[in-house]
Amino acid sequence: MNLAAVTYRDFRIYLIGNVFALNGLWMQRVTISWIAWDLTASAGFVGFIAFVNFAPTMLTGPFFGVLIDRIRVQRAAMITQVSLFLLALLLFACFALDLLGPAVLAILSGLLGVVASAHNPVRMSLAPRLVDRTAVASVISLTAINFNLARLTGPAIGGWLIAFWGIGPSLLIQALCYLPFILALSFLRPRERTRSAAEVEPFLQALVIGIRHVLDTPVIRRSILVTGIFAFIIRGTLEILPVLADGVFDKGAAGLGLLTSAAGLGARAAGMAKAVLPGQTPGQLPRPALISAMIGIALVPAVGLSSSWHLSVFLIACLGFAATMTGVSMQTAIQIDLDDDLRGRVMSLWVMVGIGSAAGGAIILGVLADLLGVAPALSWVGALGFLFMAGFGLRN
Repeated sequence: MNLAAVTYRDFRIYLIGNVFALNGLWMQRVTISWIAWDLTASAGFVGFIAFVNFAPTMLTGPFFGVLIDRIRVQRAAMITQVSLFLLALLLFACFALDLLGPAVLAILSGLLGVVASAHNPVRMSLAPRLVDRTAVASVISLTAINFNLARLTGPAIGGWLIAFWGIGPSLLIQALCYLPFILALSFLRPRERTRSAAEVEPFLQALVIGIRHVLDTPVIRRSILVTGIFAFIIRGTLEILPVLADGVFDKGAAGLGLLTSAAGLGARAAGMAKAVLPGQTPGQLPRPALISAMIGIALVPAVGLSSSWHLSVFLIACLGFAATMTGVSMQTAIQIDLDDDLRGRVMSLWVMVGIGSAAGGAIILGVLADLLGVAPALSWVGALGFLFMAGFGLRN
């Protein structure tokens, strides 16, 4: 396993502190999804809440990416994490005061999405600058393992807390999970940017330069296209898990936690596999990642058609594996040769496409599930996505 990054003190501090924040994040996601389902019993509303949370990244993410290339990334990380902590406290307060109806939930989900749209380019710019350039690939693999370990444990803890203690305690614990990472950030000293052009360029010109770099670099352009396809179908499916857990199988919050943790288990397996596989060749998309994306998309109709709870749990784990193997590979293909001066802008565009596609997939699949049923919705979208991805794979 490529463990080069853990030899750097700052990265070790970052990795350990981030464990708490990521668990809080995944607990929060599963709790918000459950509240949306509990309030309305509507697949469309669950998808809408996911869309509202993701939509700000499509609108504001690239602009935050420019800002990250112009300011101190450590300070930006502190601001975004403190903001997430305060919004988590506000979410808890609204629930405790019985103010958390559908409208308030949508507003808070949108506010969390705005902060997340700033934090995504921050985290993708900060972690690689805690190590030498030779260890950037190790950073991406290890942060993916960290993220997906939390994706395994966070939803399970969140579902357990909801089932046995209630929503209120779960929301409070989620807020407190941000504090250790805020403390860890205060000790970090990231590498300074090698160039300062982004700091003196006009704002919109800097944004255009980032977009042009994406369009003019074939591997980045293709990576972003693949990310959009698999995010729309696979991650869109994973965003409507409350519909499967309770609407199809009547398993409640504990079932939702189990399904989300199954996705996390598959994602963790993918992160481990990625860490032990040979390194990627710069300038190329890895064939295993494209195959993984195609298999994952092909399994989406099976998720909709499954009448077995155990089979569904297994299939969701497979989707988690496919999504993470593809996502980490696409991120590595982009980041491995990327200048620090462009990192915030380029990665914000990658995140914009990935999260925007997941948001679109969530709301479209949610509406189709309400209109047609879960099985037809997943079957049609999965089949069309597989054909499109197969065509892309043959051309590349």
